Amino acid sequence: MTNGSKKTRKINTALTIVFIFLAAIWIMPIVVVVINSFKTSTAIALNPFSLPDAQSFMKFDNYIKGMTFGNYPFYRSVFYSFVITIMSVALILLCTSMSAWYVSRVDSKFCKIVYYLCVFSMVVPFQMVMFTLSKTADSLHLNNPYTICIVYLGFGAGLAIFMFTGFVKSIPLELEEAALIDGCTPLQIFFRIILPIMKPTYISVGILEVMWVWNDYLLPYLVLDKTEYKTIPIHIQYLQGSYGKVDYGATMSLIVLCLIPIVIVYALGQKYIIKGVLSGAVKG
Repeated sequence: MTNGSKKTRKINTALTIVFIFLAAIWIMPIVVVVINSFKTSTAIALNPFSLPDAQSFMKFDNYIKGMTFGNYPFYRSVFYSFVITIMSVALILLCTSMSAWYVSRVDSKFCKIVYYLCVFSMVVPFQMVMFTLSKTADSLHLNNPYTICIVYLGFGAGLAIFMFTGFVKSIPLELEEAALIDGCTPLQIFFRIILPIMKPTYISVGILEVMWVWNDYLLPYLVLDKTEYKTIPIHIQYLQGSYGKVDYGATMSLIVLCLIPIVIVYALGQKYIIKGVLSGAVKG
């Protein structure tokens, strides 16, 4: 074995150890939440990092209590979270992919301005516009789970258009020209040629948007009527008893239930994430 090979092997081993250590740091909070979801609130307060023993082990009582706490049923929160997430992500993917295709193919000042405005929107803090947004959503009757997806479209368009535009620029223009000569309309070109090619970026953007919308607390809290509509994060926030006392065991259990759909989505689409992100970062 040459010196260069030995040096490369040592570097790879060192990087592996570093990344394992970083992965352990990132995973540790999730492990702590899962462990505490099976413990009593007293045990969590005294030693949150310990494993449950015979006295503190609650089995699935915390999960049952968390799902039956209060007058607002947990299944309604799950339903509204699923409705908002599915409708918002579907609308973001469809509208932004078509917009990115148009912006990439039409060489005009208007398209360039639209593109840079979308990119600029990624750096605008939500706190700067949240109060104005809440008032506007009420005025336009966007304050329910079936129309809040329009608000999410506005906030999710920046990152999605940026990634889709980079990928579209890597698609040969000759494919679209050949389809146009064969008699395809622009919509047929997009849905039959462009959209299937954009599958990796679709999955990558979809996973990122799902993680954002599903876990989002502030936007639904400001826009929705909390007495009638509660997403899972809002439901967890209201999981408290008299005098503001919080049942930590039940709270941890609902956090675990909230994490399960995201973990499943990420596990199913993880192989497309890096490919989609890299292809979306290509500059034309």
